[in-house]
Amino acid sequence: MTNTVVSGTNLSPEQAGRFAGGRLALRGTRDIRAVVVDSRQVEEGSLFVALPGQRVDGHDFIPQAFERGAAAVMSSAAHWNKRREQLQGLLGSGRSVSVIVVEDTLGGLQKLAKAHLRQFPECLRVGVTGSNGKTTTKEILGSIIGLDRRTVTSEGNLNSEIGLPLSCVRVQAEHRAAVFEMGINHMGEMEVLADIFRPDIAVITNIGTAHIGLLGSLEAIAREKKKIFDYFDGSQKAFISESEDYQDLLTEGVPGRIVHFGPKRTKGFEGSEDLGLDGTIIHWEGLRIRFPLFGAHNLRNALASISVSAELGISKENIKEGLETVRPLFGRSQIIRGPVTVIQDCYNANPDSFRQVFAFLCSLPWPGRKIAVLGAMKELGEQSAEAHRRLGGYAADCDFQGLFLFGEEMEQAYLEIQGRAYKGAAYWMTDIESLRSDLHSYLREGDLLLIKGSRAARLERLMPELAER
Repeated sequence: MTNTVVSGTNLSPEQAGRFAGGRLALRGTRDIRAVVVDSRQVEEGSLFVALPGQRVDGHDFIPQAFERGAAAVMSSAAHWNKRREQLQGLLGSGRSVSVIVVEDTLGGLQKLAKAHLRQFPECLRVGVTGSNGKTTTKEILGSIIGLDRRTVTSEGNLNSEIGLPLSCVRVQAEHRAAVFEMGINHMGEMEVLADIFRPDIAVITNIGTAHIGLLGSLEAIAREKKKIFDYFDGSQKAFISESEDYQDLLTEGVPGRIVHFGPKRTKGFEGSEDLGLDGTIIHWEGLRIRFPLFGAHNLRNALASISVSAELGISKENIKEGLETVRPLFGRSQIIRGPVTVIQDCYNANPDSFRQVFAFLCSLPWPGRKIAVLGAMKELGEQSAEAHRRLGGYAADCDFQGLFLFGEEMEQAYLEIQGRAYKGAAYWMTDIESLRSDLHSYLREGDLLLIKGSRAARLERLMPELAER
């Protein structure tokens, strides 16, 4: 599961209560050193924020937070008033815990993050959003900017209305830059994120079909992403791809400077050499940069990062080093070499990201077989069936020798493949054990295996057995 511990915080209980817009129902003696929303991740000195969820309510885990050594908990007023005596009884006389009471704990967390961040006006704030590539672009920028100044980046993909506040409370006085991802999956979310973070520099990597079932249309996605600029006052900078179809919509009326990035617009870009799975050679400003992440899509992420970094005045040497030393996060374009070479790209998936990796693999020379495990895509709404049918068509047109389709929605992809003149082997299943067994029997030395699917498919479950092989 996503690591929801965000360490590096340094807050007194009074500060945390004031920042969150709440009151201290109990005042403990310990300062807050971390903020968490998962009671299983509570450690000594943590503030546990009890968030209500669709399946469980964090308030039910306040006793566990006490047991694990929380310095403070944040509770809704309704819950505290209902269970105050019981919870105070659990504390007894030997445990010092502060209790911050707010009307709404999610709102309290967001207010806490916003107020905390405002303490550090000299910290440059870089926000990255987009349908694809935002996490990788954030990592590249963090790698480069971190060589130039003390930088904090959001961990993993802590990018949502919960994740971004958890990232913000990590900013401290010594930081001179914060590079944070800002992701959305419903209307109104970017307004909240932009208000909390208020970026000095905002990057939109692209507008694509991720979460289209929740947001309605590509234009709606573009309008929601554009809200990352809502708090621009003219002194900020917006970075947008030169090839973006919604470029006019995104730039219209935005105060501040608009900078375009891409092969034609990134200043100093002199071309590239594709090294296949080994990445890309980038020629920029007379330098030969060995960028380790593969594919044209990652080259675009690199060009976005070069454009931002050059605009910040970062030296060419640091830009080169940052690009050459960046590494993929877990489940994102990871190359695992062995008797079977695995491309593990199973952290997320949507129609656009599938097309990108297929385009790369179709043109990739490989002496053995190319095999793909494709997990179902989520949050596509009414477009889900058609999107999966198209995915089946793209997969059939690529030169895969074997296709393993996993998840209920993938039935549409399977039917599309069956109706085409596809010469390889295709399997559809909804049981992970069947997938594991059939894949194990099918693979042989020399194969190249792509594993890609939505987070809900949890295809990383296949990796332990593959690693043993």
